[in-house]
Amino acid sequence: MKKCGIIVFVFMVLMISPLAAQQLTRFAVVDLSKVYSQFFRESRAVREWEQRSARVQSEVDRMTAEIQTLQGSLADAGARGDEERALRIQNDIYRKQDFLREYYQVKKTELEDQMKKLSQSGSFLDQVQTELRFIAESEGYSMVLNQRANTGILWFSPTVDITEKLITNLRTKTGR
Repeated sequence: MKKCGIIVFVFMVLMISPLAAQQLTRFAVVDLSKVYSQFFRESRAVREWEQRSARVQSEVDRMTAEIQTLQGSLADAGARGDEERALRIQNDIYRKQDFLREYYQVKKTELEDQMKKLSQSGSFLDQVQTELRFIAESEGYSMVLNQRANTGILWFSPTVDITEKLITNLRTKTGR
């Protein structure tokens, strides 16, 4: 019976030892959009994008106010029974609304494209990649996933989110 116990023990040790020898794979996640908004956002290129975006919004607001003024004039013309003037104003409103829709779509697409280019610019991505590599290697992560871009992540523990550490390291290295 004692021999049987020893044989079972040796067998268990032989079966478990390969499992113990395997290295545990560690994953981390990073919210690149948050890194971008908190670190890269401070750059000159992003400030210029924000100024351009504000100019576009200002122009949209101006055109909207103009359309609203015309709508007030349309109501006045209708109240006075001036059908001809009401028809002209209604045509102006239609043309201006159509132009505003097209303007907004074009400018929105331009701004989105510019932001995409900024966030994917080589210098930004190089800095992030270098710092991610440093954090991953120093803390033993085998893989770092982009939290927002990977739809395969259904859940993760906040303990594997290294976003704040990445932002802190990037700021430290750039002297911000």
